[in-house]
Amino acid sequence: MARFKAGIDGGGTSCRARVVDDEGRLIGEAKSGSANIMLGAQLAMDAIIEAVSNALSQGGYDAAELSQVEVGLALAGAEHKASYQDFMDTPHPFASVTLNTDGYGACLGAHQGKDGAIMIAGTGSVGLFISNGEQQVVGGREFPISDQGGGAVMGLRLIQEVLLIQDGIGAPSPLADIVMNHFDHDIDRIVDWSKSALPRDYGQFSPAIFEYAYLNDGLAKKLLLQTAQDIEMLLTALNQRGAKEICLMGSIAERIFDWLSPAAQRWIVSPKGDAMEGALMMAGHSAHNLYD
Repeated sequence: MARFKAGIDGGGTSCRARVVDDEGRLIGEAKSGSANIMLGAQLAMDAIIEAVSNALSQGGYDAAELSQVEVGLALAGAEHKASYQDFMDTPHPFASVTLNTDGYGACLGAHQGKDGAIMIAGTGSVGLFISNGEQQVVGGREFPISDQGGGAVMGLRLIQEVLLIQDGIGAPSPLADIVMNHFDHDIDRIVDWSKSALPRDYGQFSPAIFEYAYLNDGLAKKLLLQTAQDIEMLLTALNQRGAKEICLMGSIAERIFDWLSPAAQRWIVSPKGDAMEGALMMAGHSAHNLYD
């Protein structure tokens, strides 16, 4: 019997791990790099192993204990069947792995395993409603074709607006100046960067959008209102499917409440737990696997 359980919340920017012993006592928590499995199964597995190893070390355990860990994985990209299968075929050192989406893990944690809905907006976004064991999903089909309301889309829109300003089309903005400073005022550098930029690279600009919106920067306010409208669109879709209580989760969603309409604000409740807690509920229970 495994001595430990680990709950993993993995997205495009980071991988967070919480490890507990067989009696539920906290061993440690740690964070590593991207664990979006659509960006590479081995990349995600390496991040997970690093985060679990570091969490174990906080309790005085070394990597030899990885074989005694049942891991529940709530990972971005798990809804993509080919990526799911690639990841599940990747060798690992753990006692077992159970894989579902980051949205599923977050929803389990937020409502303590009971029916309810969540709206995640971090680097990416997804809405999910669990009712009578069935999950209904809105959005979440990855950047750039989906993920409205997430930080990557925010950042992409910002870059687009900055380029328009450089062409004399948009109004000058202190926020745009920040972006140009980041690229040494060289448009060619922005173009070159865009050829290989990942969702997290675009998402890095989202904190500045919030900051400058509260400083009354016109461009920042425009972008933040667009993000709020995107999130409200997904919240409305969840409500139409029957969700009465929705938790906002993720770095963007947790800061967007004041920008939502009063009607949408009435649906929002506080989460009772996080995605790592939901992933811990999954650990050792293969029935939670998305496709198996």
